[in-house]
Amino acid sequence: MEDRNVYRAIGGMPDTVLECVIQYIHDSRDRDAVSLVCRRWYEIDATTRKHITIALCYTTTPTQLWKRFRHLESLKLKGKPRAAMFNLIPEDWGGYVTPWVEEIARSFTCLKALHFRRMIVRDSDLELLSQSRARALQVLKLDKCSGFSTDGLLHISRSCRNLRTLFLEESKIIEKDGEWLHELALNNTVLETLNFYIAELTKVRFQDLELIARNCRSLVSMKISDCEILDLVGFFHVAAALEEFGGGSFNEQPERYSAVSLPRKLYRLGLTYMGRNEMPIVFPLASILRKLDLLFAFLDTEDHCLLIQRCPNLEVLETRNVIGDRGLEVLARCCKRLRRLRIERGADEQEMEDEEGVVSQRGLISLAQGCLELEYLAVYVSDITNASLECIGSYLKNLCDFRLVLLDREETITDLPLDNGVLALLRGCHKIRRFALYLRPGGLTDLGLCYIGRYSLNVRWMLLGYVGESDAGLLAFSRGCPSLQKLEMRGCCFSEHALAIAVLQLTSLRYLWVQGYRASATGHDLFAMARPFWNIEIIPSGRLRVAADPLGETVVAEHPAQILAYYSLAGQRTDFPDTVIPLDPSSLLTS
Repeated sequence: MEDRNVYRAIGGMPDTVLECVIQYIHDSRDRDAVSLVCRRWYEIDATTRKHITIALCYTTTPTQLWKRFRHLESLKLKGKPRAAMFNLIPEDWGGYVTPWVEEIARSFTCLKALHFRRMIVRDSDLELLSQSRARALQVLKLDKCSGFSTDGLLHISRSCRNLRTLFLEESKIIEKDGEWLHELALNNTVLETLNFYIAELTKVRFQDLELIARNCRSLVSMKISDCEILDLVGFFHVAAALEEFGGGSFNEQPERYSAVSLPRKLYRLGLTYMGRNEMPIVFPLASILRKLDLLFAFLDTEDHCLLIQRCPNLEVLETRNVIGDRGLEVLARCCKRLRRLRIERGADEQEMEDEEGVVSQRGLISLAQGCLELEYLAVYVSDITNASLECIGSYLKNLCDFRLVLLDREETITDLPLDNGVLALLRGCHKIRRFALYLRPGGLTDLGLCYIGRYSLNVRWMLLGYVGESDAGLLAFSRGCPSLQKLEMRGCCFSEHALAIAVLQLTSLRYLWVQGYRASATGHDLFAMARPFWNIEIIPSGRLRVAADPLGETVVAEHPAQILAYYSLAGQRTDFPDTVIPLDPSSLLTS
């Protein structure tokens, strides 16, 4: 009461006004700022917050979350570090969803939407969800998750009849049968989005997909695994409201696909394994396409050019570097509305067959000069110059997310280091919030690292690979980056002591992951970063067992030592595998 009276005395708004206004404040950082004004505002935020994203499941406990936010309607929870997507983290590192599901079943009575990312989910977890949240659950996303089977999905599809979104993309699912999809088709009439793209589910019956389209008139997005496109003719005919489709496969003679007609409202499309002979399927819709996913298409540089020039309204493109510089030039000339471009690395043997299938400074310069609306650019390049980065800084003023990887090929890069280019890019692109730069040794000096720290005023997430020359560069970097919350580094030359000091100087840092550094014999140099609520874990160098396929088979790979450190209100976690060492300075120093 005293806090409220003081705030009103200095001209603050009444509680009733705040309660009306706060529902329109959605940005989590703005919400956090509101909650710090006074005790009463903290309480209003707690009772009105509808969505929470927890970037690492060990930073709090389910009980702590419920005690503060009892009226949550939507929860996004992330488990394993991002490095797990590249088989750099032990498969059994952690990220179990079970304690969260148990608390959700007990306490979160208002919850309608759940998004689990990179977590281990058991069939029993899905069964408990289906029993406790069957009527309320509208959105379930199992995003790059593992540990469950189609039996668990069967519980969901039988019980959760109000499900509007079921998202399973890139999850490692143990497939026993396709009964889960059949039950979903029988029981659900409100489904809007179904996604099991790249989930390696092969026992899917096209008749069930068609039944879903018939029963769910609000279906607007369907992304599936391999399914012969010719078998989907009936589905495409019924799914008149469909706006997005991804997946499928082409196994018949090309002339047979002339009978395939895609729904006329489709404007987001990604046909897997599509080759040159199947491209005419897309041509009738090309002029209205806003998103095109060619990551798994069998197209060369010429095919990309032919298709892209027919898509003047394209806003999002995902493809591989087989698009080449020539493809980027066509993109820059024809697609002025492009906002997001993601270029992944293609297969090395395909690059060797297609000499044009490489991206370099030539393509980036054309792109920067032609696609002025770009907000997101992620690209693997075979060559790069300072001039191309300077061009990006000069033209792409809306860029918020920039990620560049310099491929480690035989070519000699003549314009390294990229210090001046990085400086110009960061000075020119003031809106960048996410920044990744993965180079080769010698790609960026200590001075360039200092530039990144000085001019990354708004960057909140950063990935750095093979940058800098010494500890001095890291320490100069860490005196900047005032907004940096998550930092990931690979292949760098920094010592444990320098890493610890850098963490202390990065005042906003909440999360650190490092692979490859100058490790001490004991790890004690990391104690310099020790402080309350700061957990430190070490994955020693050696042979890591990591998952290789959805059936749980593993491979063994050699990896350098890793450090994972993060803030946590939950204290030190207890489910450590043998491959991880929790670094607890207090217990180690007293033992």
